[in-house]
Amino acid sequence: MNTPHGIHGTHGHLGHGRASGSDIAMARMLEADAEVLAPYLTRLTGWLAEVADPAPARILDLGSGPGTGSLALAHRFGPARVTAVDISAQMLHRLNKQAAAHGVAGRIRTLEADLDAPWDEIGAGGPYDLVWAAAFLHHAADPARTLAQAFERVRPGGLLAVTEMDFFPRFLPEDIGIGRPGLESRLHAVTNTRPPRDWTGELMNAGFTVEARRPFDIRLDRTQAGPALPRYARICLLRLRSHATDVLDADDLAVLDTLLDESRPHGIARRNDLSVSTTRTTWLARRP
Repeated sequence: MNTPHGIHGTHGHLGHGRASGSDIAMARMLEADAEVLAPYLTRLTGWLAEVADPAPARILDLGSGPGTGSLALAHRFGPARVTAVDISAQMLHRLNKQAAAHGVAGRIRTLEADLDAPWDEIGAGGPYDLVWAAAFLHHAADPARTLAQAFERVRPGGLLAVTEMDFFPRFLPEDIGIGRPGLESRLHAVTNTRPPRDWTGELMNAGFTVEARRPFDIRLDRTQAGPALPRYARICLLRLRSHATDVLDADDLAVLDTLLDESRPHGIARRNDLSVSTTRTTWLARRP
């Protein structure tokens, strides 16, 4: 994934601590992401509904975080039961609250577990018709072992959907009215240092048949993105700011801090020129 270390947090992955302030910050970013990018989630789950035959009745969400994927899948696949697995009790607590608010609490089971350990308890709800792994696999200590365990838990003919963010979302025009033009491009250049990961080979090595590798190009203006866009943009830029202290020059850092100051006239919260653009790629694989 084309992001700095830790930029997407650690949901589902052992070794970075359990419920904490960072979990809460990550949960808020993921929830804002799902709210703003709802049209994309609708497209993605709609595509899965087209290729899944019959519709999945048992779904496993790996590294579920606060459950944005679990909720989208529960809404898309009406009677289905979803098992959401994460190592963070805080994430799962938020998921349970959201499931109750959305009227799907009876169909989402949460399980606090380390996905780098054996999946004995996780397998109890299977075999699964659909395994969902969104922005998770790159966090696994041993992705090959994780995919092998997923292969064992999905039924023959069942599907695995692996989704990764190709680059962190962008929100600003080239010229923001303060500082040198191109601030956001420079910020991404110094923080997005990892090339996107291609999981095709690893999926095939685990025994899956890769049926599709589909990029989703996401471009929404402020109206399309809705009222959560300024909040989402600020959360994401704050996260990038935390990685930019030693790599972005002082003038750019000062402008970035002005953008992040909600009281300033040029601040994110007061801007009318925000949009969001990013791409996400989904690999659709089937167990023969």
